[in-house]
Amino acid sequence: MACAASAHAGDWRFDPSVGASATYTDNVKQSAANEESALILSATPGFTLRSEGSRRVQATLQYGLSAATRFGDDDNSDDLNHNLNAVGKAELVEDFLFIDGNAHVSQELISLLDSPAGADINSSNRATVGTYSVSPYIQKRLGNFANTLVRYTASGAIFENDVATQSASNSLTAELNSGPRFNDLSWGLNYSIRKTQNDNAVDTTFERAVAQLGYELTRKFRVFGTVGHDWNDYPSSTATGGASYSLGFGWSPSRRTSIEASAGERYFGRTYSLQARHRTRATNWSVGYTEDAEDLGNFVPSRGTVYDYLCPDSSGNLVLVTDWPFNFPPAQGCARFGGKSGLVFDLRDGVFISKALRAGVSWIVGRITYSLNLSDSKRLYTLQNAEDRTQSLGVSAAYQMTPHTTVNGSVTLAQNQVPAALALTARDDDLTTLVLGVNHRFSDRVNGALTFRHSQRDSNAASSGYEENNLTASVHMGF
Repeated sequence: MACAASAHAGDWRFDPSVGASATYTDNVKQSAANEESALILSATPGFTLRSEGSRRVQATLQYGLSAATRFGDDDNSDDLNHNLNAVGKAELVEDFLFIDGNAHVSQELISLLDSPAGADINSSNRATVGTYSVSPYIQKRLGNFANTLVRYTASGAIFENDVATQSASNSLTAELNSGPRFNDLSWGLNYSIRKTQNDNAVDTTFERAVAQLGYELTRKFRVFGTVGHDWNDYPSSTATGGASYSLGFGWSPSRRTSIEASAGERYFGRTYSLQARHRTRATNWSVGYTEDAEDLGNFVPSRGTVYDYLCPDSSGNLVLVTDWPFNFPPAQGCARFGGKSGLVFDLRDGVFISKALRAGVSWIVGRITYSLNLSDSKRLYTLQNAEDRTQSLGVSAAYQMTPHTTVNGSVTLAQNQVPAALALTARDDDLTTLVLGVNHRFSDRVNGALTFRHSQRDSNAASSGYEENNLTASVHMGF
């Protein structure tokens, strides 16, 4: 990417920032039997680097280094955490050769059964996870007959202190899809293979070929179907491959509304998929449901904890930015609004069948921004033939009291279920989180917040429930 940037020079924008916070908690370990209060001081210097002025090179790198010191717990512990979001793409040869790359570093849950606190409060159940991907590809039009794509991807996942198996993957994807010559009729041929080397574990292979045929009945409605076959190799107590098919439809009545849904059969059973979006002047609706065979290294990058922020637009009005994957703001002047637990339940090794649903709506009424989010995710582990599950429902609201001051609140209910085959005993936990806060923008580059949080877990396992209250004062400054 650096070579591409030199070849196609453009401008780079560098925006440094620093954040600081002080948190008082009455149960820093989120423990039922050993409640201890603590004062936690943290500082997070960071920066954002963006490419500008080049059509052929686009890159963004955001980095934050968070240092936390705790006073009052047994160890008076310190932590240093890295957070990184880097995404880039470049056109190396015009209309032919391209390259994409990304890297992510974040702190994820080690175990669903221990403390779910963030790494700043209590890092005992958090591990730093790094993922990366580099993907050169060739994209070419064959006249108006077809479009081709051949992509190679090298990717991997790295886990702190070996809490999960390190992995490195090599994959190849080839596509041949119909071109503009075909008006109402569309077709496609797709092949993919991904081989993963897992440290101290069995290597895995995912291989699939799919043919697709679609027909546009009207300008707004189309139907499609697929047939395919999987040739996989991974530890499992059931079949790892076989034939597949699906039937579906797509409906786009306007630029603001789109729905695509399908149902079919794969080697692991009946499958469904759904992607739908609807947008009005005041609301934004979305729902997505996917099913697939996954491993941890491939699952982590897109399914971790996400955050919501309120960010000022060019007119100074607040706009809700949802599903941001890092605990530092996406732009200057943004204030934390809420968030959703990741669909990564914990860092458990193995191949599993993932069934993940996420739905949400946000709407604006006057000065109030509302948000409702729902998630339901299951993992069926192929070797143990056991399934864990997490569900959550979150409601939040933000009131813009003045052009520079916002009051917000949220309630999140979650349930985690882990069977005995994946733990010593079956666990069924209910978690409740209440957040109340006020955010104030002192200037275009300085933002502060005062936030109260109440967390509670009820469990069927003895000594696994807890209650915790904490109060955080924070400030973020850009330069």
